Amino acid sequence: MTANHRLPLAPRSGGVAVGAAAFRKDLMQIGDLARETGKTVRAIHLYEELGLLTPAGRSKGGFRLYERDALLRIRWIGKLQEMGFSLGDIQTIVREWELMGSAPGAMKGMREVYVRKLEETRAQLRRLETLAEELVGSVAYLETCDVCDPQRLLSACNCCDLHDKELDVPELILGFPAAQSGVLPSFHQGARKRAFTHSKRNG
Repeated sequence: MTANHRLPLAPRSGGVAVGAAAFRKDLMQIGDLARETGKTVRAIHLYEELGLLTPAGRSKGGFRLYERDALLRIRWIGKLQEMGFSLGDIQTIVREWELMGSAPGAMKGMREVYVRKLEETRAQLRRLETLAEELVGSVAYLETCDVCDPQRLLSACNCCDLHDKELDVPELILGFPAAQSGVLPSFHQGARKRAFTHSKRNG
């Protein structure tokens, strides 16, 4: 397997102590690694416990030392977590990768993982776009409330006469005063009817 076909794995040296004469300036202690990656020392220890990260060795004083590649490894773990993978999921991915006998097989397996996650991410984006549109409509609807009499009681919102009666009341607005029995508030009959129709149409 060529270097281009490897996961960003930290070098595995078996934890050999690094003497003063052999000390390399590019090796990092765990505090430096935590500071550069924005992770806590405890998180890095957890990565080690799960087999996701291995120190290059230890100093004479017993401090863990890491290659610069460990930065890439930790960023890679963080990106997978942002995609929704748990540390257990990542542990499984790494194990399956390491057990794969051929580079093409390993790359195919990783591609399948990323394709599934790409589909999930795009579906999530569509849901968020729909929610964003609902929020835009709700904010625009609520802007009318800025001219409402400050002394007006909250109960008067059920029969508000400030909004255009032909304007659909967003469900994000209707949900606030909705009765626990499931009956929609009586903003006005047209709004109730349109909200019910919209609800049925969208399941």
